[in-house]
Amino acid sequence: MIPLQDILPRRNPPIMTWILIFINIIVFFYEISLSPIERETFFRTWGFIPARFFDKYFTVLVGEPSYYKYLSFITHLFIHGGWFHIIGNMWTLWIFGDNVEDRLGPFRFLLFYLFCGILATFTHAIIYKNSITPVVGASGAISAVMGAYFMMYPLARILVVFPVFFFPVFFEIPAFLYLGYWFLIQFYSGLFSLAIPVSFGGVAWFAHIGGFLVGALIYRIFCKKRRIYLDECSIFGSLFDIDKR
Repeated sequence: MIPLQDILPRRNPPIMTWILIFINIIVFFYEISLSPIERETFFRTWGFIPARFFDKYFTVLVGEPSYYKYLSFITHLFIHGGWFHIIGNMWTLWIFGDNVEDRLGPFRFLLFYLFCGILATFTHAIIYKNSITPVVGASGAISAVMGAYFMMYPLARILVVFPVFFFPVFFEIPAFLYLGYWFLIQFYSGLFSLAIPVSFGGVAWFAHIGGFLVGALIYRIFCKKRRIYLDECSIFGSLFDIDKR
């Protein structure tokens, strides 16, 4: 199933979502302007490499400044490996990010996005401690946005397309069904990647899993605090959608 849009209005323009998408696109066009060797160096410099944190000899052996490992926590979230990678991530961010930002506010949404993106990638790093393969992409942070959406708007309608014998079939399903289905795919793919790395490698499945769970668990910390009877970050607040301004 491929999500096309959610059937859920928002109150405010998703300024921070637009900014994040814009930055990712600018960085991607910079990447494709590089030669293959320069691009590989760019990925290894600014991508997240687990061995930087768990192998004390890594930085010495490769001869790079130690501060790269801290910067890469953020920089890897804005780097993508190809057209399909960035289009898929930015499309998903556009579908689910605007409504989550609407509830959190732009600044809180940015903090949520970056913080959860870091925790998501660190989940991957714990599983693959000695990996020297750079992790790039916004998937972990976007998975957290999806986890928050799952908790905020479980009954929102998602328009999806499903190919049946090469013919597209369009239909709407509740958000909790689509996002639950998506999470299960990530979960089992992550398990299979441990057992059959050749077939399921190349994707940071555990960053997706960790991001989704973290986003679902801590999103309320980033919600706007208002003295209202229905918390705008609760399920009931999102269902009744009362004007609290």
